[in-house]
Amino acid sequence: MNLHREILRLAGPSILANITVPLVGMVDIAIAGHLAADYSSAALIGGISVGTMLFDLLYWNFAFLRTGTGGLTAQAYGKYLVSNDGGRVHPGAILLRALRIALLSGIALIAVQWLVVQGAFLVVKCSPQVRELATGYFYIRIWAAPATLSLFAFKGWFIGMQDSVRPMTADILVNTLNIAASLILALGIPGVFGGMGFSGIAVGTVLAQWSGAAYCTFAASRRYGKWFPSLKNGLCAPEYGQNRDGAGFFRLNRDLLLRSVGMIAVYIGFTVISARFGDVMLAVSTILMKLLMIFSYFTDGFAYAGEALTGRFIGENSRDGVLSTVRQTFLWGLGVTALFMLVYGFGGTALFALMTEDASVVDEGRQFLPWLLLMPLIGCPAFIWDGIYIGATAGKDLRNSTLLCAGGFFAMWFIGTAIVPATGRAAIHILMAAYFTHLAIRTVYLSARSSSLPLLSGVSQGI
Repeated sequence: MNLHREILRLAGPSILANITVPLVGMVDIAIAGHLAADYSSAALIGGISVGTMLFDLLYWNFAFLRTGTGGLTAQAYGKYLVSNDGGRVHPGAILLRALRIALLSGIALIAVQWLVVQGAFLVVKCSPQVRELATGYFYIRIWAAPATLSLFAFKGWFIGMQDSVRPMTADILVNTLNIAASLILALGIPGVFGGMGFSGIAVGTVLAQWSGAAYCTFAASRRYGKWFPSLKNGLCAPEYGQNRDGAGFFRLNRDLLLRSVGMIAVYIGFTVISARFGDVMLAVSTILMKLLMIFSYFTDGFAYAGEALTGRFIGENSRDGVLSTVRQTFLWGLGVTALFMLVYGFGGTALFALMTEDASVVDEGRQFLPWLLLMPLIGCPAFIWDGIYIGATAGKDLRNSTLLCAGGFFAMWFIGTAIVPATGRAAIHILMAAYFTHLAIRTVYLSARSSSLPLLSGVSQGI
């Protein structure tokens, strides 16, 4: 096997798909920022930011549907190649179990939507205009919850099956439809449809998510139905349903759920804190985070490749395969790091100006552009290690690293604000320092713990 070619085969489609993810957020912000309404551009951008944050608060609790499903499926796939029976857990059974959890959880979220909103705004402090917009956005978009969670499960399963084309197609379909529907529904078509305004952005997302779930159901049944009768029939065949490793599945997902709590604490904390300093600073920090995430979505393509191949080689019990996967995914990650340092260094101002026409937001944003240069250097190792650990189903270390880095984030914020008064620009600078502290802690912890992973003894000295 040519491992570099295999990494690119898996990473390429994931990168193409991931590019569309921040693009949707950027387009939503751009639509909101250009709407002619009774609200300021900063308030509209803040409404999108806080509304999206509420869904992050919900959905990151279910990130295990992607990560846990991906790691377990990759290892089952590797065992299947060696033993031709998938070992104790068949890949088809893993998907069906994840989909059942996704659908039931999505219905439950719809049922408790009012409680979620009321509880969230007990801690989220923002202007009345931003709260009104974010609440309306949430009550529309929540109807996509079962579809969104099912997409998590499908994406993890496809990646575990060493298939990055199906999730790429699904992501491109969902995000393209999201952009097109949001534009049309929010802004309308001259002479045909006047547009729904701000709420059209949320309706477009709902339509896109359900379309993606329908596509993934069709793609999984069409491509894998003959291989896995359990998928084609919609039920778990007896020989695949006798899963004796159910306790391990829930133990892993418990750790990944706690990991998600740590991630939520950081990213929600980022938005909640920035919202305290006015609509302009909230808009600035929102755009900064969107620009930072562009790099993470590129790097995640190689992290997904590392996840799929690590899990597969562990399933095959191939130490050489695992070690080579780690070394080569880090090599590709360094290439992405160099590229994005150039992009952020020379194009940061232009990227920021694309997001809004509000001159006050753009002027304030220029003060924080140097932070963009730190993202590739500090973020790359953290993201690549995440993929490796997910493939190894090392939920305990992922949990511990994230809880530690969440503590580091808030410690840096409180220490920084104790030293420097948290007003205006100074507050956002301290907040950015806290964000990069959390990334640095993830990198250090996961690097130090790498030798404890299956087949990875000595890897930290070898990369």
